[in-house]
Amino acid sequence: MHVPASSAGIVRRRPVQRRSQERFDRILDATARLLDEVGYTALTTKEVARRAEVPIGTLYQFFPGVDGLLGALAERNLEHFMDRLTRRMEAERPSDIATLVDLSVEEYVAMHRAVPGFGVVDFGAVGREDTQSVHLLDSVLENNAAVADRLWLLLGDLIGGTDRAAARVSLHVALECADAVLRLAFRSDPEGDPVLIAECKRLLRGYLASTD
Repeated sequence: MHVPASSAGIVRRRPVQRRSQERFDRILDATARLLDEVGYTALTTKEVARRAEVPIGTLYQFFPGVDGLLGALAERNLEHFMDRLTRRMEAERPSDIATLVDLSVEEYVAMHRAVPGFGVVDFGAVGREDTQSVHLLDSVLENNAAVADRLWLLLGDLIGGTDRAAARVSLHVALECADAVLRLAFRSDPEGDPVLIAECKRLLRGYLASTD
């Protein structure tokens, strides 16, 4: 199994002390809010530092630049998504693919609606296909492949099937499909077009069930 090199190139230094962690989080919070306001093109480390109320030198202690900020934000979003999905699964104990798909899509949609900056950087840089942007989470794998690896660790036993290698490929393909349809849903409606969200669930249920 590939071991994600998630920290490579994203941050210079991980916070250890509580005060450093608070500053680290404030910087990412400011990045997320600015992304909603100005998008990628006008995002600068200077403005992020000003909004976060930290010296610019403090920002550069943690992050090498704008791409590092985006990568760390994507990484944090993925951690929050996995935590939310894990808690949901523990509470509802899904036993079939259809329920599993519904929970996963619902948690993603909920984050898209509520988490600042998520529509611009979810687990990757939305709408950007340059080399740096498609490797925000991992220096080897593209963003969706890295997310699929994380999901496999949580969901693999439920998706299962006799051919585990094929099942992992199916999960990656399903994630690529979900990514495309859900991005369309949020382009059509800031809250997510409910018809397209329902279609996303239907597509994934049918595809993953057919590969079991």
